[in-house]
Amino acid sequence: MDLKTEGYRVKVGKNVKLKNWKTDEDDGLDKSEGKAWTKALADELAHWQERLYAENKQALLIVLQARDAGGKDGTVKHVIGAFNPNGVHIANFKVPSEEELAHDFLWRIHAKTPKRGMVAVFNRSHYEDVLVTRVHDIIDDRTAQQRLDHIRNFEALLNDTGTRVLKFYLHVSKQEQEQRLQDRLDDPDKLWKFSAGDLEERALWDQHTPAYQDALTTSTVQAPWYVIPADRKWFRNVLISQIILETLKDMNPQFPETDLDPDSIKIK
Repeated sequence: MDLKTEGYRVKVGKNVKLKNWKTDEDDGLDKSEGKAWTKALADELAHWQERLYAENKQALLIVLQARDAGGKDGTVKHVIGAFNPNGVHIANFKVPSEEELAHDFLWRIHAKTPKRGMVAVFNRSHYEDVLVTRVHDIIDDRTAQQRLDHIRNFEALLNDTGTRVLKFYLHVSKQEQEQRLQDRLDDPDKLWKFSAGDLEERALWDQHTPAYQDALTTSTVQAPWYVIPADRKWFRNVLISQIILETLKDMNPQFPETDLDPDSIKIK
């Protein structure tokens, strides 16, 4: 069973209108099929991550961006959770510190990119510096466009030096976000995740949309964006799992060769 993932990929050089992308796609699957498929893909993901780690020549950077309650943490838990923790680093970029603000906006990002053999996950990323900053008028449109150019070049540098970049925008509807925020209020075990700031950003929904659309124009062959329908969590998980697996297979990491003859060794 294979999903046609190409249809979720943002074409190079194309402008994006998020209203034209579904948030509740299921590709004809039902929930039980999707969950079973995600579990099966997890075993393959673990195998290919082990090859990446053993080869120690390439790296994979996974970028997760979404509106509040869009499912970034859930993706880490249900998809990235298939990987051996020894080979994964997860970074979360929040409000820059004074030290970080004293440097260019990519300075703090570059230090968190994966070394050879590793997978890094950016749960929020360098794109925050062209999203939140733009919506709140911390930077103007001209600066935002300059930063988008710098990001394209930065991601090209990563690719040229052996790091594949995958970028996922978790596309959630305003109605689904409302339900998820309400769920946090209603469930004592989820209340800690609720923030009044989520409501402030929700009130700026329409201002965030064009900022996201501009960010998605940085989709390239080497560092593609995928718009992931995120209203159905189970479909989000199976689709992202499939895309990551396809990417790892395309990278084709190999177990290192050895001169060791296992038949010559006796373990006493």
